[in-house]
Amino acid sequence: MVKQKKYKIDEEMKKLNLVKYKMAVKLLPELLDIAFNTFHNYRKMTIDAKSDIPYQAVRKMEIFFGLKEGGLANFSITCRSLREIMKEDHKKKNTETQ
Repeated sequence: MVKQKKYKIDEEMKKLNLVKYKMAVKLLPELLDIAFNTFHNYRKMTIDAKSDIPYQAVRKMEIFFGLKEGGLANFSITCRSLREIMKEDHKKKNTETQ
């Protein structure tokens, strides 16, 4: 079973014709100021990977590929707001003290 990729880098790269693809493979690591192998690791990173791409690099790639903010991610993050968590925690502590 093939694991889902964490980011849509390969999907965006595959949209390029062969000449542009080869240019992008060479240019993107330089533009991101990373090694070619690091860029390759970014491309193959799976959804369950503990490691992540620095936000600045993700944002630059979104701009390079013409994506909206968050458009490169192949996952969504859901959680409650800090306000909700604090309110719940406060109620829980008040209940325990009574």
